[in-house]
Amino acid sequence: MAYDSAATRARLLDAAYDEFVRLGLAGARVDRIATAASANKQAIYAYFGSKEALFDAVMADRLRILADVAPITADDLPGYAGALFDALVADPGLQRLSQWRALEFPEASEAEIESHIAKATEIATSYGVELTVATDLMMITLGAALAWNATAPRIRNPLGEPDDHRIATHRQSVVTAVAALTEAITAHAGEPAEATS
Repeated sequence: MAYDSAATRARLLDAAYDEFVRLGLAGARVDRIATAASANKQAIYAYFGSKEALFDAVMADRLRILADVAPITADDLPGYAGALFDALVADPGLQRLSQWRALEFPEASEAEIESHIAKATEIATSYGVELTVATDLMMITLGAALAWNATAPRIRNPLGEPDDHRIATHRQSVVTAVAALTEAITAHAGEPAEATS
């Protein structure tokens, strides 16, 4: 039987994803990842170099998957918010992985900064707003889509409604809120910002 290095690498990424989602970078153990992937620890170092590089590879892999499932639509932020919400409800581990990353590596990488600026530039062009306003639109859109998983289940569903119904109504609230926000902000595009005291 021939050794399939692509399959081994994929198994390591999947096993590492599960481990990092549960325990973050600091709590994760390469021996558990290797065992779960039916590989040896040496394979982790051979493919990725270090546990930190494996974490980065897992993050990049999952963000690529998310970008395929919910690509940013700069000219339709409400639609993007709904698609992102759906993707995060389907795979809440990605949001948790991102939270671990923010806790353990609070500074954004140059690639992340470039990616966010490129997306904000597309939004600025689509909505006819300044880059800083587009950045705010993007951040608030992300915040709305992330709120469901970031809230304790008993708080987000205080009446104990069926999950499918509650998720659907919350999703509609996310889309409606982002639509109202983009409409309000674009209606005032070009006007000077009010000073706060």
